[in-house]
Amino acid sequence: MRTGFPNAKPGMVIGLLGGSFDPAHEGHVHITHEALKRIGLDRVWWLVSPGNPLKARQPAPMPARIAQARRMLKDDPRVVVSDIEARLGTRFTADTIARLQELYPGVSFVWLMGADNLAQFHKWDRWREIMERVPVGVLARPGSGLKARLSVAAQVYRGNRVARGENLAHRNGPAWVFVNVPMSAASSSEIRAKGQWKP
Repeated sequence: MRTGFPNAKPGMVIGLLGGSFDPAHEGHVHITHEALKRIGLDRVWWLVSPGNPLKARQPAPMPARIAQARRMLKDDPRVVVSDIEARLGTRFTADTIARLQELYPGVSFVWLMGADNLAQFHKWDRWREIMERVPVGVLARPGSGLKARLSVAAQVYRGNRVARGENLAHRNGPAWVFVNVPMSAASSSEIRAKGQWKP
């Protein structure tokens, strides 16, 4: 594997949690640990994005966001914080997943997202391609459960919903699960609004 890219062996199941992580907070850590436990993942990679195409405001510098993410994880060996999208030069999730599948033959990937993202997933570039390429684990977020369950993506793929998280990891897309987890109300936008994030 190329320098700066995470290690993974064929047969492993890797959860991918993408986002600006501006800043990373205990909510990210919480859903990561829940995904590891409930979906049967070997590792989770945090894909710290260069920027979010759906947001006008651009995030803090990448080194500051990566450093904060690593502090939040406290050296958990099961979680890798990566700037892989910047290294790959990919801007959209569908492209990132396609490149990872090329680079890591034999590795199974699961896309992870909070329920708040599922509610607006149909606005993502080539969202159907993402659903077709990899299984998707959706983790409950405060105030987003009903919106997520009634979302365009949930309706289009209602026949592909899996009842339990542990049944997801070795499936091909399209397959998704909604995982009810104890919730954290932490929010990057609230942390920034309160002036608690000084990159």
